[in-house]
Amino acid sequence: MIVVLIIGILMAIAVPNFIQARQTSRRNSCIANLKQIDSAKEQFAMENKLDTGATVAWTDLVTTYMKSQPSCPGGGTYTIDVVGTNPSCSLAASGHVLP
Repeated sequence: MIVVLIIGILMAIAVPNFIQARQTSRRNSCIANLKQIDSAKEQFAMENKLDTGATVAWTDLVTTYMKSQPSCPGGGTYTIDVVGTNPSCSLAASGHVLP
């Protein structure tokens, strides 16, 4: 009985920490993806002499400036936005934003 109680206490401590570590990892991976999207967008804009506010599509970036279109590890979707603004994730309320 004591062994089961000790295991239960350890699980009560470990599981929430594991869940939080997973969420933090997903958020950091999403931020890294957003940085990659922003870099590709800026390179595309510079090479094509686009002004701030110009529209950029995924087809402009994928294969030339990015190997493939990234996906948010948290299940969100990315929006490139226009030149001069940061790309965004639909999970921005959960911290999935560029600093």
